[in-house]
Amino acid sequence: EIKRSVLEHYTKVGLYPYSKFYLRKIEEEFGGYWRNHFSTIGLVGMNEALLNMWGVGIEDPEGRKFAVKVLEHMRERLVEFQRETGNMYNLEATPAEGASYRLARIDKQKYPNIKVANEENVKRGLAPFYTNSTQLPADCKLDLFEALEHQEHLQTLYTGGTVFHIWLGERLSSWRSAATLVRKIFTSFRIPYITLTPTFSVCLNHGYLSGEHKQCPHCGAKCEVYSRVVGYLRPVDQWNEGKQAEFAMRRKYAVKGEVN
Repeated sequence: EIKRSVLEHYTKVGLYPYSKFYLRKIEEEFGGYWRNHFSTIGLVGMNEALLNMWGVGIEDPEGRKFAVKVLEHMRERLVEFQRETGNMYNLEATPAEGASYRLARIDKQKYPNIKVANEENVKRGLAPFYTNSTQLPADCKLDLFEALEHQEHLQTLYTGGTVFHIWLGERLSSWRSAATLVRKIFTSFRIPYITLTPTFSVCLNHGYLSGEHKQCPHCGAKCEVYSRVVGYLRPVDQWNEGKQAEFAMRRKYAVKGEVN
């Protein structure tokens, strides 16, 4: 509510001129420029919370059951906040591109024995990070459809944005494979939103290369490796240290040939 009031004030005094123009009708009707916008609340690191409390991750049935209870409780609280304030609230699997790294780093400094997502790699000098929201850990060994079944119970509880990333080692063999896979997922599961995320590389001399290549297989030149961080395809070496550590752990889903 403090953020909302500050944003409202900044808009009124002209610090957001374009937003002020486009939202002027909202202000005239409801008495505030941002009254038709949601206050978004999310969580980060549910998997690691479970590891620290009980020694099991979110892929464990009891871990998932607890995560469902947490999300249901958060939804109930947000309804209370809406009634108290008259403003709209939503529960979102927030991207946490920076927070998943920053919060893990701070916690690890304060509490050295706390478990983070990549505990073994941290011991070897890599940056710590938390698994985003209620997602499965980056190195989870469930196959694609087991993972979708697991996440269906959680991702359908969010009232805001959520996503299931399908990490692919390289692009699918054809657009028909992609179309068939997407159709199968959305006819079998209630997952709201998915991505198909292949890893690819770019050589200055030979252009696009399928898969991860730190050096070009044709000329040996250094390549830029691209993958998705949160919602964007970007060079991996431009990600923050925590997200780079996550990329190093990502287990790719096996989706080969035509999908039946």
